Amino acid sequence: MRQLRSELTSLLDCFATPAVLLESNRQIMAANQAYRKQFGDGKPLGGRLCNEILADAGLPCEDGGNDCPLERCQRQGSAQHVVHVEGSQAVQIDLFPIRDGKGNPAYFLELLQILPHRGDEPMGLVGQSAAMEELQRLLHRAAPSDISVLLLGESGTGKELAAAAIHRASTHAKGPFVVLDCSGLSETLFESELFGHEKGAFTGASSRKIGLAEAANGGTLFLDEVGDIPLPLQVKLLRLLETGSFRRVGGVDAIHSQFRLISATHRDLEKMVEEGRFRQDLYYRISGFPILLPPLRERREDIPRLAEALLQRMGFGRLRLSPEAEGLLMAYDYPGNVRELRNILNRAALLCDDIWILPEHLPKSLQAVSGHRPDSSAQSSGPFEEIIPLEQLEERYLLWARSSCPGDRRSLARSLGVSERTLYRKLESLRKNHKETKDLSCA
Repeated sequence: MRQLRSELTSLLDCFATPAVLLESNRQIMAANQAYRKQFGDGKPLGGRLCNEILADAGLPCEDGGNDCPLERCQRQGSAQHVVHVEGSQAVQIDLFPIRDGKGNPAYFLELLQILPHRGDEPMGLVGQSAAMEELQRLLHRAAPSDISVLLLGESGTGKELAAAAIHRASTHAKGPFVVLDCSGLSETLFESELFGHEKGAFTGASSRKIGLAEAANGGTLFLDEVGDIPLPLQVKLLRLLETGSFRRVGGVDAIHSQFRLISATHRDLEKMVEEGRFRQDLYYRISGFPILLPPLRERREDIPRLAEALLQRMGFGRLRLSPEAEGLLMAYDYPGNVRELRNILNRAALLCDDIWILPEHLPKSLQAVSGHRPDSSAQSSGPFEEIIPLEQLEERYLLWARSSCPGDRRSLARSLGVSERTLYRKLESLRKNHKETKDLSCA
């Protein structure tokens, strides 16, 4: 490991966030106090590998399916910005090459920032499918900046939940999260809701009202169904976004408000722009970072875990899905997405007298998908034929899952909701305990 001039290493302490100098082989040359406090274990950091330090902190790099910014920097020759996500944790990594007199990278400066989160799931969203992992990655990317985010997707996909997750992980998290539903509002009502009004501004305005744009000062303003904003008012919204100032209805004084803007819609705004029903300049102003939320039918593997979370939130945490009911739920297309799944589960919970939700507790539209007919024996026998130890049950399930999963170990780990390292350990234990099983070799 090469020696650095003391004044160069002391520069690291100028950074408030964890910072570290690396060699091309990932060895740590120097680290600042914030890095030692966040990731240190009391042992010297010099000469150790950065990926091992992060793995010990629960943020694995390649083993967790994350890209190595140092390798990308060496390939592309430019600074890198990545977000590593592992379970409910996320870290933003910015890496810069430090070049010598010949222009070649001599070492690398890496800055890290632990992104805030809430909830048991990353960003408070439930699901570990490939589509949800990509969504979580984009949300983590957008959250720390002030760029305007446009959430796109069908009704019921959780756009408000995603907006709230961005707010919680942003620099505006200590400010208010203000929601304005733009659908079904007349021009007068929308203007009053957004900008507020003075007393006597119109019939019925008996007192001054603070608008939501003013209430969002220092926080986040979420415009839900932004495609429904009346065309004559779009220019006023554009002026607010560009200048940060507005006037209440009936007022003359300019009011200033600084907020993070997040918009959402299920409409095709680009088509509306072409048809002249949505201003092009406003579209470009709100769509700085578009994010598409996947419909539930494109992430069916998330349905069991999502159903469990929804039952918990509705106060029915004691209930469980029988295998048949779970199969019916996973076969359905959900035109209403998560909102429809919630309604289905709420109805089933009210019809259920035991701890098991059975097919007959589900709407007939779901039973028709697979041609299911209620069977009285299913109610009495339950989903299992015998009681076995939990350890034995897990072994049986892992054997079945490994033989049924067509993908590699990483895909299987993602579907099971565990890390690849944890899955490897369990499969290795199974291989030792069941030497006759030949299909447990890890890909």
